[in-house]
Amino acid sequence: MNDGVCTETADATAAAERDAVPDGFVRVRLDLAYDGTAFSGWARQGSRRTVQGEIEDALRVVTRSGERTYELTVAGRTDAGVHARGQVAHVDLPADVWAGQEDRLVRRLTGRLPQDVRIRSAAVAPPYFNARFSAVWRRYVYRVGDHPGGVDPLLRGHVLWHNWPLDADAMNEAARRLLGEHDFAAYCKRREGATTIRTLRELRWERGADGIAACTVEADAFCHNMVRALVGAMLFVGDGHRPPDWPAAVLAGRVRDSAVHVVRPHGLTLEAVGYPPDDQLAARNREARNLRTLLLP
Repeated sequence: MNDGVCTETADATAAAERDAVPDGFVRVRLDLAYDGTAFSGWARQGSRRTVQGEIEDALRVVTRSGERTYELTVAGRTDAGVHARGQVAHVDLPADVWAGQEDRLVRRLTGRLPQDVRIRSAAVAPPYFNARFSAVWRRYVYRVGDHPGGVDPLLRGHVLWHNWPLDADAMNEAARRLLGEHDFAAYCKRREGATTIRTLRELRWERGADGIAACTVEADAFCHNMVRALVGAMLFVGDGHRPPDWPAAVLAGRVRDSAVHVVRPHGLTLEAVGYPPDDQLAARNREARNLRTLLLP
């Protein structure tokens, strides 16, 4: 996803215009959660089980739409095995269909969906709302346990076990050096035509009373594997294999370092997505579609 501010382009403006809700339709915002363990990620993939596929199939049934599928647009496409507590999506439904569902859609979807995905709320979105392009930040939490006896079996699907004691202070020292706007190419899987420039707003570790070390990561957007690669680098600092300045040195190199391990997906949860006030949605949509570049000193 290419979020950021550069010079407004004609392509970005045209894209925003194409994003308008079709005549006779209503844009509905869905707030949802899922356990990603048994999913091959968010995006529909043929015969593979995905979150998007499950919800779109359930929508087709509860709205009695026959073979017609109403496509979802999501705030952030999660990878296979990644969980979400605060995911956001939107769907454009015919006004007459929505009129018959507005008070019952959540309950009907609950009855149709499998237990590892839930729609928390469904409501008419404000004008110009776009679950993906209107978002101004996404917040993830990655959870790690370093107890020598391993992770609580009841949490094993949501917490990574690290077989070395972790120093949260050292990891936070490393994290502070990564904050701000940077080219995160060293921590991303590159995609053709996509920028790897992101603004990292928050990156911190906290150890809870249960001993779990939780890394909160918030940015305007994330490129592929970014969170899991950042966590992998900081774990190397926390267990003493690298000094606190090493993750920042990797970042400055702008190339993938083979020493940076992309940690397993099951420790990662999308916790929340933030949006601007309603009167700023249209501007945010245009801004988010511009390809970002770094301003060099």
